[in-house]
Amino acid sequence: MHTPMTALSIDAWPARGRALFPGTLACAVVAAAATFLSQHYGAPVMLFALVLGMAMNFLSADGPCKPGIEFTARHVLRWGVALLGLRITAAQVMALGWHPVLVVAVSLVLTIGVSMVVARLMGFSVLFGLLSGGATAICGASAALALAAALPPHPLKERATLFTVVGVSALSTLTMIAYPMIARALGMDEHAAGVFLGATIHDVAQVVGAGYGMSQATGDTATLVKLMRVSALLPVILFAAMFVRTTGRAVGASPPALLPWFAVAFAALVAINSTGWLPKALATGGSDLSGWFLVAAMAGIGMKTQLRELMDVGLKPVVLMVGETAFIAALALALLRWAH
Repeated sequence: MHTPMTALSIDAWPARGRALFPGTLACAVVAAAATFLSQHYGAPVMLFALVLGMAMNFLSADGPCKPGIEFTARHVLRWGVALLGLRITAAQVMALGWHPVLVVAVSLVLTIGVSMVVARLMGFSVLFGLLSGGATAICGASAALALAAALPPHPLKERATLFTVVGVSALSTLTMIAYPMIARALGMDEHAAGVFLGATIHDVAQVVGAGYGMSQATGDTATLVKLMRVSALLPVILFAAMFVRTTGRAVGASPPALLPWFAVAFAALVAINSTGWLPKALATGGSDLSGWFLVAAMAGIGMKTQLRELMDVGLKPVVLMVGETAFIAALALALLRWAH
């Protein structure tokens, strides 16, 4: 025999599920449509999810879909970030040797640091520099969403996140086309070209497209270098949380946890995946599920946004993100030349 409190808590779960179902279903449908369009037209899936979500932003107004959209944009996003750990193993990183590790580490630290300083000089919040610089230095839209989840609530946070996702997605597509031409023009061998592409292009899919478009060996190297950048997500999230706590930049809210649960889960899954005990099918399935979760979350964020909010950002954020992209490319090229 249940106590009234126990019965209420048990009965609340079906009620909660019924409340969330319409909105989560809407996000899932948009994610499926975005994935279909991306596979058939070659544009970044996150960009499709964002645009389609914004076209359906009327669903996020008060109504049956609002709770599920909020849930997907916040909680499903964090599950997707956690499952990114299934894409990486320690052996993959170690197999590359010290040289690509050096290129990635220096590029990542300097890109994020310079972005924060320049953002401040341009009149933006330092956290916007951290968000856009982290997206540029790590893994594009996925990193932007992960960092946004780790940062404290702010009235302009969602708009900044959306703009960053749009910017890195567009720039990632442009660099996928331009950087292989630069690598050929500079006479890079397959290994150097792979390191350059993997260390500079924002999104994983565009790295794969650019690398394997040159050769099998270049694609293999580029993918591994890119996964090394993805593995940097954990320390950067930790840095973001520490920065917010020590500088008191949480506006109207308590500072975030020093290490969010999804970052801990990310690290744990990397460790488990590195042991080799995890069946390949399970790791692949978890990685694919991560992609679906992130696309659905992007659709939910799009549904919560008005187009005019993005149009109001002005030219300066565009200049900042283009500058970040050019900076990491120039730095990677300089480090490659220095090492040789």
